[in-house]
Order: sequence, then C-alpha cells, then structure tokens
Amino acid sequence: MRLTLRQLQVFTCIAQQQSVSKAADYLSMSQSAASTALKELEMSYDCMLFDRAGKRLMINALGLELLPRALALLEQAQALEDLLSDNHGFGSLSVGATMTIGNYLATLLIGHFMQQHPSCKVRLHVHNTAQIVQQVASYQLDLGLIEGYYQDSNIIAEPWIADELVVFCAPQHPLAQYGQASLAQLVDEAWIVREQGSGTRVAFEQAFLQRQHTPLIRLELEHTEGIKRAVESGLGIGCISRLALRDAFRRGSLVAIETPELNLTRHFTFIWHKHKYQTDAMREFLRLCRTLTENIQRSDQIDLATIL
Repeated sequence: MRLTLRQLQVFTCIAQQQSVSKAADYLSMSQSAASTALKELEMSYDCMLFDRAGKRLMINALGLELLPRALALLEQAQALEDLLSDNHGFGSLSVGATMTIGNYLATLLIGHFMQQHPSCKVRLHVHNTAQIVQQVASYQLDLGLIEGYYQDSNIIAEPWIADELVVFCAPQHPLAQYGQASLAQLVDEAWIVREQGSGTRVAFEQAFLQRQHTPLIRLELEHTEGIKRAVESGLGIGCISRLALRDAFRRGSLVAIETPELNLTRHFTFIWHKHKYQTDAMREFLRLCRTLTENIQRSDQIDLATIL
C-alpha cells in the first residue's frame, strides 16, 4: 500500500483547516513536513487533491470524494489503536443541536452521558438548523440533533421524538381570554418568530402555507427566550416549541392559544453524514437518547428530572 495513515491525517486536516500552516500547527508538525506529506500522497497516485491558487489550496472534486472515506478510515484506525492499547474509553464526541433542543434537552442528555462516561470529551454546538446541517455535512460535527426533517443524499436522518409548536400570548392579550383562535384571527396578529434558517421558522411557515395564508411577521429573533420576553411585554404573539414554554405556562406569565386549523407538529431528528464512521461514543449517545425518551409521545412530556 502506497499511502500512510499520517498522509491521510495531513490531507484531512488541510482540507478542514483550509491551510497547510494551520494544519501543521494543529498536528504539531512543521509546515514543510505537512507539505511534504501531502505532496507524497499526490505523487504516489499521480493525482491532485487540491487546486493551487498562489499560496491558497482549494480542495477539488477528487479531494472532496476522498475526504469522507479518509476521515472514516482514520476513525476506524483510532478505534483499533484504542483496542490494542486496552483503552476502552470513548475518546471524544462532537454534537450539534438546534436552539430548542440545545437549550432545553441536549445539555441534560450530554450531562447524563458524561456521568456514565467521564473519560469522554464532549463538545456541544448550539445553532439553528441550517448551520447544524452544514457542520454535519462538512464533518465538523459527529452528530446533529435538529428540529424537523432534513432530506439530503449525503445525510442520514432518523426521526427521534415528536414535538409540537404552540401559539402563545401574554395574559393581557385579547386572545388570552378565549384560549383559542381561528385562522382569520391569527393572520391579523403581529407575530414574533424565529429567524430564517431555523427549524421552528420552517414549521411555522409551512403550517400557514398549507392553509394558503401568510402571517404578518413583526419581529424576528434568534433565541426562544428573547421571543418569550418580547411576547410577555405585549409586542405581539409567538409560536415556539411547547417544550420551551412549560415553565412559563405553569407560572402563568404566558398563555397557550389553541389553533385547531393549523398543523404545528414536527419531529426532533438525529442526523449524521452517511460516510461518517460511527464511533462507540456516537452509538452510545444515540442509544442513551433513545432510552431516556422511550415510550414518550411528545418532547414536552419528557421528565427532565429523570435525566439529571
């Protein structure tokens, strides 16, 4: 075999860092050694994995095809090394979660996972759906936990648990006394919603699109807590996951508005790249998430105290 694992390691690091010097720093090697390793890999197979534009390297079509396979092979090699070294720890795990999942579920799930596997180093990235999908697609994340369903030929999406969006308002709002609103009433209201690219925004807009109506968006915010505060202050009505509103509904600081004409159900979904090698840490984290939510019909029914 003409290639080495070190050459593949250098190649993948350059592809991810988009720089030979940054890759060399990350791998604790000299820039000349990193350049030599890449050059030897390309010369061994008489191919080019990057296009050169001056000092810049831009991964080409062949490099993009090689990248996921090289990453998977390196992860399998690491698993073999751990086995031979009698190191049965889980190494590391990088998880991405959308805002609702990240703020109300993921931190508890990861905490539970780390209690059982204290040697595993876990990183949690919280962004909107579009950003999490992009990071999974570019191998920056091992797993993604997103709101809604994402269809892509390179992404494996596995539905996890049902989630329900709910329309809500401040107690002093006129709709609060009825607890229910028709589609005609909702269209006339000023809405405070999540930003474009979020799973919540997609589900919200699709619900109105199915009824051939367009809501009046007054304000867009990137965080659910910001939306709750804005609605509490009387700026308009909102629509986010019932999971994120449980405490506010119990306190009475916000009021749920039932909307029988709108379909506001969706699923939380696991995603990972189809070429991604599933490490023991990935498999164990997925198993734990499924186990802790087994026989639960909807996200807001999860007993968060049992996860702690």
